[in-house]
Amino acid sequence: MTLSADFLSKIRSYGTEAFDRLEQALHEEAPVSVRLNPRKPVELAGATERVPWWPGGLYLAERPAFTFMPELHQGCFYVQEAASMFIARVISFLTAGIGPIAYLDACAAPGGKTTAAIDALPSGSVVVANEYVASRADILRENLAKWGVPDVCVTQGDVSRFARMGARFDIVAADVPCSGEGMMRKDPKAVEQWSPALVKECAARQHKIVDDLWPALKPGGYLIYSTCTYAREEDEEMIRYIVDTYGAEPVEIPVDPSWNILPGIDTPYPCYRFIPGTTRSEGLFMAVLRKPADDNGGGRQRKPKGVPAVKTDKKLTQICGKWLDIEADIVVDQRGRVIARPAVSVDIHPELRPALHIADIKGRDPLPTVELALSAALRPDAFPTAELDYDTAIEYLRGNAITLAAAERGPVIVTYCGRPLGIVKNLGNRANNLHPAPWRILKRIN
Repeated sequence: MTLSADFLSKIRSYGTEAFDRLEQALHEEAPVSVRLNPRKPVELAGATERVPWWPGGLYLAERPAFTFMPELHQGCFYVQEAASMFIARVISFLTAGIGPIAYLDACAAPGGKTTAAIDALPSGSVVVANEYVASRADILRENLAKWGVPDVCVTQGDVSRFARMGARFDIVAADVPCSGEGMMRKDPKAVEQWSPALVKECAARQHKIVDDLWPALKPGGYLIYSTCTYAREEDEEMIRYIVDTYGAEPVEIPVDPSWNILPGIDTPYPCYRFIPGTTRSEGLFMAVLRKPADDNGGGRQRKPKGVPAVKTDKKLTQICGKWLDIEADIVVDQRGRVIARPAVSVDIHPELRPALHIADIKGRDPLPTVELALSAALRPDAFPTAELDYDTAIEYLRGNAITLAAAERGPVIVTYCGRPLGIVKNLGNRANNLHPAPWRILKRIN
């Protein structure tokens, strides 16, 4: 790795020992960490210790071939950089002792911080996960489906749409696009693309994102702002901008000194910096700001249009309702998919109501989806099951046809180590694989 002179001059100008150590740390191997799904317990070989700021996080002794671990595809764990797990601690602190809330992850793909938030939010909370780039939104949907929590709505587009819906959210998280300095150890592209001009461009984009999101936050609500850069223009100076422009109130999050999380640079506001060589993680910056209770958010709230273009179907409700372990409305969307809309106890815009893709219409009958198979919304006795050994599980994840011994015909949930892995339609002599093509394993085991 060859770091540019401009970048080295920049971090040295901050004048702290941590940034002196950073230069060496960027040439060292990054730690490997995962975060466990509390709804899908699993034991992972090679775990050395827990991530100190979130007990569900584990450091691994070495990086395994994650692609060939069925537990990853089951949603039993998420491969996540340790510093990013700090958002779960922040949310747990902010929501302690309160009931369900409305939460927006404005820049959510690929879903690591969203799934971490889900694990920390009060039960019954509604999560809206948005991504601007369509291809990344598809990856976000996949990762959230595997995590298995139904109270999630995935949206794709510019965050300005949320401002037009009014002040709807108790917490808004903005892990904004940045110059990527904090990922240089893991991503050579972050080294290649870095320049002072990129930092300036990213800072301008971040200002717009914050300006678009602020009206979506309820009075008294919290903005969690984060980046994976060391640049003060994108970090501390952005926090100062939010305070000066919107009268935001910075919020301090309790941390243990032994974690070596550093404060902000030349700022009076509580900020949290994770720096390789000091913290056992990659680079991350995070700060929390509270919207004043007397701030109405600005702008005029758009009148709800309702859930777009859906139709109810009595037959589908009777059939598919028996598959669910939750209360939900069952509708057919514009693409002909059968969607379950879970009942929610949180006031949310109708266009942002959670939705779970539970079936596709094949001929006259609904055929259940892998999203349903992996969801906590599935009734355990809704379908027959068939346990797969490791080799057959990998063949299933590749999208290949498999044979099930003594399984009933029709939809069958395939399991691995007793947990749902996906779904097939068993024909007797073989089983049609219903694993989505974009989710399939394409690599070969070395």
